[in-house]
Amino acid sequence: MEERVQKIMAFAGLGSRRACEKLIEAGRVKVNGKVIQLGDKADPEKDSISVDGKLLRFSQQRIYIALNKPRGYLSDIDENHPRPTVNDLIGLSEPLFAVGRLDLDSEGLILMTNDGELANRLTHPRYRHEKEYEVFVIKTPDQEQLEIWRRGVVLEDGTRTLPAQVEIMGSYSNGAWLRIILREGKKRQIRKVGARIGLPVSQIKRVRIGTLRLGKLKSGEWRNLTEREVYQLRKYAGLIKDHPGS
Repeated sequence: MEERVQKIMAFAGLGSRRACEKLIEAGRVKVNGKVIQLGDKADPEKDSISVDGKLLRFSQQRIYIALNKPRGYLSDIDENHPRPTVNDLIGLSEPLFAVGRLDLDSEGLILMTNDGELANRLTHPRYRHEKEYEVFVIKTPDQEQLEIWRRGVVLEDGTRTLPAQVEIMGSYSNGAWLRIILREGKKRQIRKVGARIGLPVSQIKRVRIGTLRLGKLKSGEWRNLTEREVYQLRKYAGLIKDHPGS
């Protein structure tokens, strides 16, 4: 059955549909040896699809992994960067998409999957799914700073962050732990907001993506999701609809 190539690529675990569209627009995708245009279709059972000369392979088995990313690991695969990536921690040859990327100095929960449809739902900005963080700032915030963060902050580039849930978990002589729940994921957003309102951030740990929680996973550890966790996450993402009366 023919589908738009970006949808096929996302299903194969190459990233969100938008990310796959960018690969097509850059001329990096071929079908049966010919460079394609955005909107072209293909049949994954009959056509050969390649990205940067590498043939796209499709796994019959869906993979869902919860990983506790340590500091110093990249969320993205970058062959030109010497740093290790989250894929090195898992060690699978299967291409997996990192849902909920974290910067080099942040740690915590990342979902690794080849379910492109779920990855797209959880990462696309329009769906505004929740991600929860525990954040240490090097001074205890006052009420005004908390309210500013909750309402949304205009960043240096002129964009404004969405309202967020922010509460103090504990105050100490050298700062405070905050619980922050976001419905968006601008690059280094928490660090930029903290710096903008006078609350420099020293540690970030993500503990939840939608219905999926980090739990007791230690730094660098990973585990496969249970069937129930996969069901709950796909339902949360709007990919499973309950029948009326169920």
